[in-house]
Amino acid sequence: MVAPKAQSKRSRSLPSPNSILDRPALLKALDEQGIALKLIQIEGLYQALHREHYPPLDKFVEKYYLNEAGEDTSDDMPLKNAVGKKKNRNKMQLNKQLLDFLKDPDNGFITICSKVEFASTSKDGSTTKLAVRLHDDHLVETVLMRYIRKDGGRASLCVSSQVGCAMGCTFCATATMGIRGNLSSGEILEQMVHANRILAKETIENNALKEGEGKRKNLDLVRNVVFMGMGEPLNNYDNVVEACRCLIDRKRWNLAHGKITVSTVGVTPRIRDLTRDLPEVSLALSLHAPNQEMRSAIVPAAKAYKIEALIDALDQHMMAYMKKRQGKDYSGDERVKESSKRRAMIEYVMLEGDTSSIECAHQLGKLCENRHLIVNLIPYNQTDVKDKLRCPSDAHMRKFRDIVTSYKTFCTIRRTMGADIDSACGQLVVAKEKEAKQKQADIEDTAQMNYATNSKQPKVVKRSSAIHSKSMMKDTSNLNSDLDHLVKPLAIATSILATCFIGTTILFFKQRRR
Repeated sequence: MVAPKAQSKRSRSLPSPNSILDRPALLKALDEQGIALKLIQIEGLYQALHREHYPPLDKFVEKYYLNEAGEDTSDDMPLKNAVGKKKNRNKMQLNKQLLDFLKDPDNGFITICSKVEFASTSKDGSTTKLAVRLHDDHLVETVLMRYIRKDGGRASLCVSSQVGCAMGCTFCATATMGIRGNLSSGEILEQMVHANRILAKETIENNALKEGEGKRKNLDLVRNVVFMGMGEPLNNYDNVVEACRCLIDRKRWNLAHGKITVSTVGVTPRIRDLTRDLPEVSLALSLHAPNQEMRSAIVPAAKAYKIEALIDALDQHMMAYMKKRQGKDYSGDERVKESSKRRAMIEYVMLEGDTSSIECAHQLGKLCENRHLIVNLIPYNQTDVKDKLRCPSDAHMRKFRDIVTSYKTFCTIRRTMGADIDSACGQLVVAKEKEAKQKQADIEDTAQMNYATNSKQPKVVKRSSAIHSKSMMKDTSNLNSDLDHLVKPLAIATSILATCFIGTTILFFKQRRR
């Protein structure tokens, strides 16, 4: 029997139990339980959880009370904001009702709902790609990137906001999945927790090394987050905004506002909403072509949003950060001064063909002229999509960059990282899904073969019987054929004997008469 295939769902239910990182869900549950807390108490809870690297809730409450009693609860996990050594070490007094709620195993919440199913690190150690298994068995990807320099370095994280994507970009592996649902704010933040745990483990291992054994400066925490993983972030607007607010929360991850970048294919109304709600976060527009016709061919969702309106919305987001009235006309000098504080980014994937032509380089330069945007050229990392696409040569990309730069637009070529571990968006999940489908197909083929073998056994018996009968008939036929050869001589001999017998009898009677 063939096993039924799982059906994809555009909407997903919340985890049960849910993650404590999903703050809106926690507040709703506390309200239903009649536990009224002040904002400062909620912030204190998350601050305490963050300082302890999000342990299981029962252990968190146990350790909290031990801290209150002044007992030493230090462990091997490095803490960015270490707890003081004096008695009563809990910086924020938590409500007893809240603590009782947290330690109740039936409260409907746990710390982390997802798990890292698979992690792959590039040969140079700069990039680690994680396949994160969600509560409903979906996989999403997150990529940890380490930029290591002699004087230190930084760690950046590329997070996913949806399972699959509905935008249909022809060069993107995630687009082949379609859209299967949104991630909750908690599921987005869990990717950050998984990445920081990896860095914390590396810090412990690095500290255990002696000098001269490959010891390096620790990258203890992620300091940059980009929403450039699976999905269109602005199609999951509320959860993405909630996650961003948690990331810039000074009592939690405390990321600098400009260190969070939301990348969008271009949903103009939502860009304007983001400018209103979170003007402090950076915005990146996945443009990929300098005119509407070309862009619509490789980004089907672009048909609904005109390129001129997108560039204007991107420009307004950059200028809104200046805390001045939106819509004001700025002089060229003012724009240059203010854009030095902040720049919006255009992402442009370099595909061999029309969109990477010299003519398009001039069109892109004119489109960005006097807007003080950053254009980031992205060398195409070949993925398993329908059309076999390739990246232009390094020389061609440098020439393209120089042309865009000639229009006084800051243009760079992105450093390629993790190509040897399929770090492009969606590659790992699509590969895993294909592998799972192939295994399922193999199982189904084996089952069908077994079924066919079992169902054909009676027929084989019948066939065997038929062959045996046929063989017997053949033997009988051969015997009859042999008898036919004997009958004729016997018949002749019998006739001769009969003739002799009759002749002898006649002679006998004649002799007696004499």
